Amino acid sequence: MLSRLKRYLGKKKRDDSYIQLSNEERLSIIEKACQQVSRGVFYSTVIIIASFLPVFLLTGQEGKLFHPLAYTKTFILIIDALLVVTLAPVLISFFMKGRFRAEQEHPINRWLERMYEPVIKACIRHRKTTLGVNILALLISIPLMLSLGREFMPPLDEQSILFMPVTLPDVSNSEIKRILQVQDKVIKSVPEVDKVLGKAGRANTATDNSPVSMIETIIALKPKSEWRPGVTKKDIINELDQKLQIPGVVNGWTQPIINRINMLSTGIRTDVGVKVYGQDLTVIDSVSQQVQSLLKGVNGVKDLYVEPVTGGKYLEINIKRDQLERYGLSVDDVNNVVETAIGGTPFTNTIEGRQRFNIHLRLGQDFRNSLEKLKRIPLSSADAGTIPLSAVADIAFVNGPPMITSENAILRGAVMFNVRERDLGTTVQEAINTINQQLKLPNGYFVEWSGQYENLIRGQKTLIYILPVVVIIIFLALYLAFKSVREAFLSLITIPFALIGGAYLVYFWGVNLSVAVAVGFIALFGIAVETGVVMVIYLNDAMRQLVELKGNSAATITKEDLKEYVIKGAAKRLRPKIMTVCVALFGLIPVLWSTGVGSDVMQPIVLPMIGGVLTSSTHILLVTPLIFLMTKEYELKKFGRLEVYDVKH
Repeated sequence: MLSRLKRYLGKKKRDDSYIQLSNEERLSIIEKACQQVSRGVFYSTVIIIASFLPVFLLTGQEGKLFHPLAYTKTFILIIDALLVVTLAPVLISFFMKGRFRAEQEHPINRWLERMYEPVIKACIRHRKTTLGVNILALLISIPLMLSLGREFMPPLDEQSILFMPVTLPDVSNSEIKRILQVQDKVIKSVPEVDKVLGKAGRANTATDNSPVSMIETIIALKPKSEWRPGVTKKDIINELDQKLQIPGVVNGWTQPIINRINMLSTGIRTDVGVKVYGQDLTVIDSVSQQVQSLLKGVNGVKDLYVEPVTGGKYLEINIKRDQLERYGLSVDDVNNVVETAIGGTPFTNTIEGRQRFNIHLRLGQDFRNSLEKLKRIPLSSADAGTIPLSAVADIAFVNGPPMITSENAILRGAVMFNVRERDLGTTVQEAINTINQQLKLPNGYFVEWSGQYENLIRGQKTLIYILPVVVIIIFLALYLAFKSVREAFLSLITIPFALIGGAYLVYFWGVNLSVAVAVGFIALFGIAVETGVVMVIYLNDAMRQLVELKGNSAATITKEDLKEYVIKGAAKRLRPKIMTVCVALFGLIPVLWSTGVGSDVMQPIVLPMIGGVLTSSTHILLVTPLIFLMTKEYELKKFGRLEVYDVKH
């Protein structure tokens, strides 16, 4: 009974502490609160939009991939910025009614402040240690970032493999069919392989100029749940590569979609290609062979292959004009026989339903494949009767180019290779150094690096040129938000410390630097600055309260007062600051455990964001108040007063 009475009296006492406000007073408080926060939130949204400017300037494959992401986020943020200053205050006025508890009475907020205040006090008390730890962590992250490998885009697992072996350019139809059948049988013997479809030569389309010597085999894999325990896609490729070591055949491994993209964008069907330009095919072939021999010793270079510019076999028939008159024949007589025997001549046609097919007549394949039998093709002569073709023509197989390739009106050859077991950027850079140091090019000949490396360099240049512009735009937006260079710099300094966590997580996760990782860091810039802006707003509000209470003079404000109100401003609205961080983390962390198609591209994007949010929030909660306090102490000592900025409007 006594405990029930105590609870009733306590409840009555708490009820008596409530203050009844009129509707005008309530709306006035809501208006002032919205004015205090809305400008910071609005400019934070502008900063996030500005930070995505480099993504809009990406071109090529990377631009097509990330432009939808940038446009979607930008449109959402533009609407969000408008709603913050228009709809949000109206909704607050509708729903924020009745009795409200003080912020300190909220159990979560009370627990957060109880944990946070001793930590921030310790950081302020040990200033040099706090700043030293942050600077040391930042310095350590620099060599970590420099040691990371580089690649254009994270390899997307297409759930299939494209096997592209190449054999000698003079291979016969029967031999290429035999090789294709043997390869398909060996590939199907691997337990993880579901279906195999191979093709030799060109398809029935004008856009496919593949020679007969090039094979394309699409390997469809079974679901990963049916794979042998511990087997990965790399293991499957290595196993297939070992089983398919056929003399005279150079293996090549890639994926169907990325292969088509590479061929359309760069003309190279592998990850990297060294294009050799010149005027003579024989010299181009010689230079290409030298490049191949130099690249064999580079670690990470796989499936090394020289595109043949010589070695094709041609049947050449030269008419002996001095013998034609002897037998009473003309050039047309010989050409007609050759055309009929080897090329075929229309004989008749057949109609099947609505389709009409021409029937050509020529010698059988056994006769056409034999040089001796071709020489004995009979010709009818009015003067000498029947004579062999060799009597009036020289017949022989000669070497020639299997396919002539040119770019910009210059003949081109290519040395192609894939990169495995090492990052693309480091491998190609080592290859470039090797070629530049050891290759001696004839006059008028030059090489050019193409493939994915070409895309990597293009993406890097775009990001390097535009990032300084983005930082300037962010700084101007912060200046417009605070009307102070010092406050803008205080919020901007969170960016390098946000990079710390991103660099650490990317490094320990084993991910290479790529355009996807760069997009993740770009998205991190806006998130880090947004949280910093909110912190600076509340710190300035605490200084305004201090000046209103004790006046703006060094005679009335002590260092202890500054410390007390900085801690108060940092701890104020701690729950919304933590919520901003948690919302980002809760939305991104599940991506780390995703395993579906596309997860290998999404993970490099979210890794820097997750690590950066953790370190930037730690820096904002612990270091930003310390730097702010040191700045205000300097102002009070030098000018005898504080610079108080209007954060309400």
